[in-house]
Amino acid sequence: MPFGVVSVDVVFSASEVRGKECQRCCDPGEEVRTQSANPQYPQLYPQNQAVPQINITILKGEKGDSGQRGPYGKSGKSGQSGPRGPNGIKGTKGSIGTPGDPCKVQYAAFSVGRKKAIHSNDYYQTLVFDTELVNLYGHFNMFTGKFYCYVPGIYYFSLNVHTWNQKETYVHVMHNEREVVILYAQSSDRSIMQSQSLMLELEREDQVWVRLFKGERENAIFSDDFDTYITFNGHLIKPKSEG
Repeated sequence: MPFGVVSVDVVFSASEVRGKECQRCCDPGEEVRTQSANPQYPQLYPQNQAVPQINITILKGEKGDSGQRGPYGKSGKSGQSGPRGPNGIKGTKGSIGTPGDPCKVQYAAFSVGRKKAIHSNDYYQTLVFDTELVNLYGHFNMFTGKFYCYVPGIYYFSLNVHTWNQKETYVHVMHNEREVVILYAQSSDRSIMQSQSLMLELEREDQVWVRLFKGERENAIFSDDFDTYITFNGHLIKPKSEG
């Protein structure tokens, strides 16, 4: 044996050899792989697990074209009316329009007289006239002694009579069956001309006429065959259609 070299013989028994396993110490990585393959032995060194990294910019494609417009949906229910908005700004004055059609002028007028005297009896009497002075469109009926309204509106009427000596004169101007005004004169030694006038608002088919009072007292209107002492006149002042 050379000088300075100590020789040591190590002897292992068979049991000791069986209880141990040969390990390579020169390559730890290989040892780890060997041990990890055997679940009976824990890993001697921690290992980092590889996590795949995905680049999201590679997966996202470019923006596509817009699709076609879809069909309209069903109309919904009408909502409640909103509050009234503020008044708008006043607009400019418009141009002058074309001239309108001329308005339709309506007329009604009559003037009738009586030459025959009349005395009261036990009944009311309608004063019938025998002289037609003016009767526009025939609105005054000479047979009934009544004016019939064909143009609604405001009318003016007047009645003139001559009283009889020592007798009363007592007549009414009638609107349909209503007494409107009275023409009255007391008995006197002298006869006089007496008159009454009024305005009435008439509707279509209204009637205006003169009625002599019935004979509770001696009542009469004078006239003769030579002169006309009794007249009844009326005309339209304003048609109702004019507003």
